[in-house]
Amino acid sequence: MARAIQSVERAAALLRLLGGAGRPLALAELAAALDLPRPTAHGLLRTLREEGLVAQESSSGRYLLGEGLGRLGTPWDRHDLRARAMNWADALAAGTGCAVYLGVPSADGAGVDLVHHVFRPDDTPQRLRTNTTQPLHATAWGRCLLAFAPASVRAVEPLETYTRATVTDPAALTREITATRRRGWAADAGGWEPGAGGLAVPVRSGGGLTVAALGIGAPIEELFAADGRARPEVVVELVAAAAEIADGLEGLT
Repeated sequence: MARAIQSVERAAALLRLLGGAGRPLALAELAAALDLPRPTAHGLLRTLREEGLVAQESSSGRYLLGEGLGRLGTPWDRHDLRARAMNWADALAAGTGCAVYLGVPSADGAGVDLVHHVFRPDDTPQRLRTNTTQPLHATAWGRCLLAFAPASVRAVEPLETYTRATVTDPAALTREITATRRRGWAADAGGWEPGAGGLAVPVRSGGGLTVAALGIGAPIEELFAADGRARPEVVVELVAAAAEIADGLEGLT
């Protein structure tokens, strides 16, 4: 049997102790109750406080359960996500010449909701896709969520056909999701709209949780080489933008 991780056990014990006390507790009380050195208890409490799972009274310095516990299992605020991604999304569109999409799991987990869309900066006719829902299996941003946020989404079978390039075989989709996890980004070449391609990467919060998919869309030939491989320069820009957005999500609840 694998050994338990001591720091996780201690953090769980602190939360149980605070939850059952019925009143805020001082650092000395917590350390004594769990037979921990004060510096160790303080370090655990500081980390739990930064994650919103523990709060500290400003007047007494005592600790209690944080509001973040009540938000476990609830979606991240879409408006905050969009606001914190906007500047980087605009820059990504300008740098790549592609449309940019920010997608999150739909309420039922069966699709990807687009919470932000930046037009291609080329003055071509385009339709705003913000606040629309697109399929998981047929879009790069949907596949990204299937690969990196599997607890929040699920592809509903039978997989619907949208174009001749749509992957509708569940086994083939599973292979594509496995490849996506291995390389770190998702791709779609015409599975949602004929002639249109997409690439997407996960946007992660603190701790590595995937909260959104950041994607770029353009004609297939602008994203993929003749051999079907994604153009590395646009992947690099996409990954860098997602990292910058992730840096701005620290403390977002």
